[in-house]
Amino acid sequence: MVKRVVPGLVGAVLAAAVGWLGLQYWGAGTPPWADRAGQSAVPPISGTVGNFTPTIPGRPAPIEPFYDADGHEVSLQGFGDKVVLLNLWATWCAPCLKELPSLDRLQAELGGDRFQVVAVSVDRRGVEAVRPFFEKLKITHLAIYVEPKNRLAEAIGLQVLPSTIIIGPHGLMAGKLIGAAEWDAPEALALLRHYIDQAARVTQN
Repeated sequence: MVKRVVPGLVGAVLAAAVGWLGLQYWGAGTPPWADRAGQSAVPPISGTVGNFTPTIPGRPAPIEPFYDADGHEVSLQGFGDKVVLLNLWATWCAPCLKELPSLDRLQAELGGDRFQVVAVSVDRRGVEAVRPFFEKLKITHLAIYVEPKNRLAEAIGLQVLPSTIIIGPHGLMAGKLIGAAEWDAPEALALLRHYIDQAARVTQN
């Protein structure tokens, strides 16, 4: 089950229109998940990530800011050359809470200088709402990020929670998954390693 965050068709159309008008592409060259001919390599999609939909061609990730646990402004550009798994969630979304520990384990497994999980809460009360749930679920590897005005979700055109976007180091969205997944399952790790390895090959070349 997923939770709607932008009600109605009119809201969805407006969110998409506003979001895509404000997008920017901050990288240059061939997208990091493409082969030498510039064509997107086919990622492994199965099991818990069977709903993953590649974005071909890649679309620019949003520039809308969000905030860390200390209230400092953050944007997706700030993660440099990493492949980012952007997850939008909320404390009132039961599937989100079920998914969150797997994201924490994923960050422990793959997080580093090439990859990072960025889980952004859209709770209106921001960090105040998130912190108790991190403690209750024993989330220790994920940083707290919040976006209480829901602008990030609107910029991407997302209407439901949880939603997850894979973003390459060139700032292009590689694909999305609507709904919850077990992000440390073998098939999820294979999907993410596909994009991490593709990015590394382009960087090396």
